[in-house]
Amino acid sequence: MAAMTVLDFARRKKAGEPIVMITAYDALFASMVDAAGVDAILVGDSLVSVLCGEETTLSATVDQMIYHGRIVRRGASRALVVVDMPYLSYQVSPVDAVRNGGRILKETGAGAVKVEGGAEIAPAVEALVNAGVPVMGHLGFTPQSVHALGGPRVQGRGEGALEKLLRDARALENAGVFAIVLELMPALIAQRLTAGLAAPTIGIGAGPRCDGQVLVLHDMLGLNEGFAPRFLKRYAELGAEVEGAVKRYAEEVRTGRFPGPEHVYKV
Repeated sequence: MAAMTVLDFARRKKAGEPIVMITAYDALFASMVDAAGVDAILVGDSLVSVLCGEETTLSATVDQMIYHGRIVRRGASRALVVVDMPYLSYQVSPVDAVRNGGRILKETGAGAVKVEGGAEIAPAVEALVNAGVPVMGHLGFTPQSVHALGGPRVQGRGEGALEKLLRDARALENAGVFAIVLELMPALIAQRLTAGLAAPTIGIGAGPRCDGQVLVLHDMLGLNEGFAPRFLKRYAELGAEVEGAVKRYAEEVRTGRFPGPEHVYKV
C-alpha cells in the first residue's frame, strides 16, 4: 500500500473512510502498528507520562520529541508519522513555532506536527504551514493546559461551549491544519464539529462520529493497568502477561531450570 500523506486525510473524510491513528514511541512498536495497517502514528508528548512516569506532559522537550520521532520514523514505512510539539515550543511566538516545528520535521523525517489550542495559536499554525510544516490541531481537553482546565475533564459542556469550540476549530482550519484531534467531549458536540468542518477530526473520548480515532498504544494493550477512563477499550492484557512471564523466568533462574541444556553452547 502507498504511504499515507496529509492529503489522504481529506480524501478519507470525503469518501467516508475512517482514519486509524495510534501512538508509538519507539521503532519496535512503530514497525508493529505500521505492519498492522494503521494510517497514522502519533509520537505524543504523552511519552513522558507513559514511559517516564511523569504526572503531566508538561516536562516534554523538543529534543525528547525529536529523539522519539526519529526512532519511530525508522520503524514506519507506510503510516504518516505525526510528532507532538511540546509545551512552550510554539505558544510564545510564531517565530519560535517555525524554528521548533522545522527542527522536528527536519531531524525526525516525520510528516507533520501536532499542536494544542484554538484561535490563540492560529498565528503560530499559519506560520508553520507557510513554512512548509503540515500541522494537526487538538481541541477539547488539551493536556498541555491540564492545570488551567482543572484536570482531565470533559470539555464542551455548558452554554456557549459548542460555539467556542466551533470558533476555535474554524480558526485552526483557516490557519491551515490538515486535521484536528477532538479529546474528551460529548459525542454530540464532536459530531457537530465534524459535520461543520472540512478538516477531518480524530476522536479520543469524543464518540463514534469523528472522521477517525486515536488511542495510546500502551493503554489499549493493557500495559498501563492503572489507567481506565470511560473511553478506553483494552484490546489485550499484556501487563498481566509480562508480569507472569517475568515471574516464570525468575522462578526458573532461582531453581536452576534456566538456562537448560538447549540454551548452552558446546565447545
